[in-house]
Amino acid sequence: MDLRSILMGLAFVAMWSSAFTSAHIIVAAAPPISALALRFLIAGLLGVFIAKMLGQTWRLTPQQWRATIIFGICQNTLYLGLNFVAMQTIEASLAAIIASTMPLLVALAGWVFFREKLPQMATFGLIGGFAGVVIIMGNRLSGGVDVYALGLCVIGVLALTVATMAMRGASSKGNFLMVVGLQMLIGSAILSVVAVSTETLVINWSWQLIVAFIYTILVPGLAATLVWFLLVERIGATRAATFHFLNPFLGVAIAAVILSEPLQVYDMIGVAVIMGGILAVQLSKKRV
Repeated sequence: MDLRSILMGLAFVAMWSSAFTSAHIIVAAAPPISALALRFLIAGLLGVFIAKMLGQTWRLTPQQWRATIIFGICQNTLYLGLNFVAMQTIEASLAAIIASTMPLLVALAGWVFFREKLPQMATFGLIGGFAGVVIIMGNRLSGGVDVYALGLCVIGVLALTVATMAMRGASSKGNFLMVVGLQMLIGSAILSVVAVSTETLVINWSWQLIVAFIYTILVPGLAATLVWFLLVERIGATRAATFHFLNPFLGVAIAAVILSEPLQVYDMIGVAVIMGGILAVQLSKKRV
């Protein structure tokens, strides 16, 4: 892996991990589902517009449309929608930690449902990763965390796992930015229906809200996705996925710096164990 690939990978995980902090700022001042629906509408239209300027097309194959719809529902509607609602009452760092277990869940699902070979290193990684989750959850539950919001985050990461599994073998055939934009528009359409029927549009305007909203659209939304696709194209999905092991640490660190969320000893131990588990799982894939 060359220096450029490493820098791209680090940029991606930093942008992905920062999304939880910016989302926490947004949901503290605006209805979560309405804010997310608007975010996807703007980002989706912007993504489609840029894609058209680059010569990409929305005339997708049936397989591409199927993958786009599944991903739009599972990731944009369920995963992010549930996380936005949950972060009204739980810390951004905890939401980031739960979401970062996705590579572990994908490996576990591949073994359980598709009978994929699970190397010894991956087995130890799964055990270690989930042990880290138990350490963190045990400490948070004893500290009085909102169990309902915690459950929403768990359902959300399961939906993200389904979306990731559904995308296996799917190809954008050069229309990756168009596919991303269409996924966002699908998410926006579904979330808009939910928002109209469940939320009252009351917003506490501030410069922090405006900056966080613009940042969420441009950086974790569009830039991170673009960098991810370019990284996968450059070094392959398996090597690119190795960078996911940094997500728990960066998610907690960014929330601590910007939101002043407290760092507890059990959290740091759990994050370290989860990082080791994710790294072991990803490295084992390179050996198969």
